Amino acid sequence: MSENQKTTTKIEKILDQISQLSLLELSDLVKTLEEKFDIHPAALAAPAPAAGPAVAGAPAPEEKTEFEVTITSAGANKIAVIKAVREFKPELGLKEAKDLIDAVPASLGTMKKDAANDAKTKLELAGAQVELK
Repeated sequence: MSENQKTTTKIEKILDQISQLSLLELSDLVKTLEEKFDIHPAALAAPAPAAGPAVAGAPAPEEKTEFEVTITSAGANKIAVIKAVREFKPELGLKEAKDLIDAVPASLGTMKKDAANDAKTKLELAGAQVELK
């Protein structure tokens, strides 16, 4: 008989004996095994930590709420891009807005997340290429 078969036979005998125990006896057996082998079921049942660089107890990295809107290319339709720039920078005249898009990459400044996304969408619809940093 191989070692594996001996182990299997031993385990089967133990299982037969355990199956004959009452629920109260089975509960006592489990507690005794936990104490004897220093088993902590709560630690075994704890969920595994999430993958990634986060350390337990450390706050999650904050989501960025402000972005710098940068025009990387004005595209072919500069007039539409100038109009879109003036929508977000109304203090600029036509000449200043034209100078801004002629000097790409050009920053429109830092904006809140929603305003930055809105600016990016409108500028891209006008033909510009935009980055949010």
